[in-house]
Amino acid sequence: MQLLPVKIYTLSTCSHCKATKKFLGECGIQFDFTDVDMLTGQERAQIIEEVKKFNPNCSFPTIIIGDKVIIGHREDEIKEALGL
Repeated sequence: MQLLPVKIYTLSTCSHCKATKKFLGECGIQFDFTDVDMLTGQERAQIIEEVKKFNPNCSFPTIIIGDKVIIGHREDEIKEALGL
C-alpha cells in the first residue's frame, strides 16, 4: 500500500530514467514524472529551477518520495524509501 507521493524528473532519452520508471511500474508504484527535455521556454526553465531545489547538480533521474530525494537509478534506496 503506497502512501507517499512519488515524483520523478527525467529526460526522455535517459536509460537510467527509463529503468527507474520501469522499476516503479513493476513494483506497482504510482508516480508522476516530468520529461524535462520535452518542455520548452518558461515551463522548462521553471521545472529546471524546481529540480535544482532538490538536486543542485540537476542530474537525472531526480526522484522525490515523500520528503526523501534520490538521485539516479538506485533500486535499493527506492525500495527503502517506499518501505518495500
